[in-house]
Amino acid sequence: MASVRAGAERRRDGEAEGPDGGWGWVLVGALFVSTSLVFGLMRGLGIFFVEFVQYFDESAQAISWISSTGLAAQQFFSPLGAALSNAYDTRLVVMAGGFLAGLGFILASQATCLLHLYLTMGLISGLGWGLVFTPMVATVMASFTQRRSLALGLAFSSIGLASFTFNPLFQFLVETYAWRGALLILGGLSLNIMACGALVRSRRRPKGAAKVDTEIRTSCADMRRRVASYLELSLLCERPYLTYTLAITLLNVGYFVPYVHLVALSRHAGCSEYQAAFVMSAAGITDIFGRVVSGWFSDLGHFRLIHLLSVWTALAGLFIMLLPVSTLWGSYAGLVAVSLLYGFCSGALTSLAFTVVPTVAGAERVMGALGLLQLIESCAGLLGSPLSGLLRDVTGNYMASFMVSGSFLILGTLTMATLPHYFCCTDPPPLPDAEAQRLSSETEQINELPGDGNR
Repeated sequence: MASVRAGAERRRDGEAEGPDGGWGWVLVGALFVSTSLVFGLMRGLGIFFVEFVQYFDESAQAISWISSTGLAAQQFFSPLGAALSNAYDTRLVVMAGGFLAGLGFILASQATCLLHLYLTMGLISGLGWGLVFTPMVATVMASFTQRRSLALGLAFSSIGLASFTFNPLFQFLVETYAWRGALLILGGLSLNIMACGALVRSRRRPKGAAKVDTEIRTSCADMRRRVASYLELSLLCERPYLTYTLAITLLNVGYFVPYVHLVALSRHAGCSEYQAAFVMSAAGITDIFGRVVSGWFSDLGHFRLIHLLSVWTALAGLFIMLLPVSTLWGSYAGLVAVSLLYGFCSGALTSLAFTVVPTVAGAERVMGALGLLQLIESCAGLLGSPLSGLLRDVTGNYMASFMVSGSFLILGTLTMATLPHYFCCTDPPPLPDAEAQRLSSETEQINELPGDGNR
């Protein structure tokens, strides 16, 4: 009877009935669509970059803050999405995020100045993305064990597919309806994230949070304890997690720069509008294969995930540096070839960057670990593209921009090498949850106190 009740409880909580299947594959499909409408749109904003420069007559650095604000807001508000999902219902959090993501683009279509775009496409849509991405990723990861990398690789392949299809589509929308009409249409597309959120089933709240809720709620100490449990703040005291977060933060400085400036780089090299859009689409094609192949190969278990992530990150940084060099060859085919290689490596590292988190923080703390990771790296996402735009304004070309961006990925690879047990052939056991241990100890002490039996 106990096993039957446990199975029924797992089904009510939305977990897969098998270790790697069931409703989890439906959630993979929901993550597939939602990530395409988050990062697919984010990558496609390079089409609007040229339009905004011409319409508002501003510098490349000023325009770069639009996409950087959206990326930084998505990462900054990810802990909020994780905490709300831990405290309440993941389904409602994701649906609210989808509404805000669409609302930001709809309001941006009426922009009259850059500040308006910063607040709408940047802050409002970024807040919505933050409420969507981390809860959806954590929900999918909780539904898989043996095929977790493949599940995330398949789900994240939508980003490459979106990059391939969205850039020509955005160029067509801009030419047909101008940038205002195009943003209005993108706002309507973003509202489909709400349907993805509706597919998420109710999930079991973390044990630490459940234990805290059973204590007296009126004191400030209990309130702080609940907040710390929802956010998994105990991770900030663990060296492996902090080291890994620093590595991903450095990676994040340069990772998104090609998706903001690659179209402009192609136009600067003499490519036509549709040729420049195809360069980004070419990277999107191999991005798809990179995510799926990387997820499949990682799950074979031949190499440690952190080692594979290091290789893909270093190669992605190298190819970012080669992008402006390829334009010096005077060959459009050379630029496309390097873009194809960069797209494969950048796609290959993405799913691994999230799959490594449970090996560093523990599977029980994935939701909070992902939220804190996104929060800490938000500064890097905010500064990466504007720094690249500043170098473009100072030097007059994109050589220094892409060279500096690629070097940050290589620096992130070197930082990963400082993780404890990095050079071992097997993953070390994750550290125990300090918060859960403390709560368990307090509970045992309370139970040992003499009383009337109602304590």
